[in-house]
Amino acid sequence: MTGAPDVDYTATSLRPGWDALPAALHEALAVALGTEIAAAGPSVGSGFTSGFAAPVRLADGRRVFVKASDETMHAYGAYQREAEIVPQLPAAIRVPAILATAHAVADERKWFAVVSEWVAGRMPGAPWSVEDFALVTETWERIADVMDPSPLAGLDPFVDDLAGDESPLEIPAQIIAGDRPLPERLQPWLPRILPELADLMQLAPEAFAGNTATHGDLRPDNLLLDDAGTCWTVDWNWLALGPRWMDWLCLLPIAQYQGIDTFTAVRTNPLTADAPADHLDCFVGAIAAYMMRNADVPPPPGCTPALREHQRLYAWTFLDWLAARRGW
Repeated sequence: MTGAPDVDYTATSLRPGWDALPAALHEALAVALGTEIAAAGPSVGSGFTSGFAAPVRLADGRRVFVKASDETMHAYGAYQREAEIVPQLPAAIRVPAILATAHAVADERKWFAVVSEWVAGRMPGAPWSVEDFALVTETWERIADVMDPSPLAGLDPFVDDLAGDESPLEIPAQIIAGDRPLPERLQPWLPRILPELADLMQLAPEAFAGNTATHGDLRPDNLLLDDAGTCWTVDWNWLALGPRWMDWLCLLPIAQYQGIDTFTAVRTNPLTADAPADHLDCFVGAIAAYMMRNADVPPPPGCTPALREHQRLYAWTFLDWLAARRGW
């Protein structure tokens, strides 16, 4: 392989249709919404889970968006976390409002559904344009302002989420020691820079410190741009405390790969202009290491094969971004 894989983020999921959901959940949703479901559209193609996610038209004329999952899938907990978090977010953040939730039991499995406001929009970053990047950047500057300090109680520091034997902070050192295989189909120079990457990871406790409530999983497929020029953010289920630049920085390597001058942006934007360069590089390196962690093994139950190609694309582009900044 001579480059990063191509990933179509509009076609990464394998989701069931409305008719595949149990009748008990259909009935619970009708009760929660106060009206019957008239019709359901096709499930969206973005994301990496097998959870149901589709626009739905109600008998009273409303159009809403429904996500649903049984307890065997990762999405089951993620959808519940989103339903808990979204009502707590500051009004300045444009996020589809939660309208209802529903629980059901079918075939001895628990089911959960969350209903949100329908937003007609498109995903940025396919590829990134200068205009879309500017809109998302401006939006994230505002979000950082209202989330610093965190208006939500009980969030854990981001660095705590990285603890344990499977911590991405340990991945480079484990590969060097031979305790973990080198991922396949990445840059041929990766073995040479692993010692510097391992050293960068030691800065994490200092680099990731902060009191900003961060989204924690900001990607283009978690953003929607509507025709009015508003940037909406979805999938708020990985929040953690970190530096105010953390979420926006997640967007830069893939935007750079698609032609945006993020090296100038990171030097001049108020989110990052005063941040130590090594702290920014430590975070980008940690994301690259996270994406390398399980790149060559089958995805976990309930996740689609496209997850691994996404991880390989992100590992490649994040490593390239670091290579340009650090002279690799």
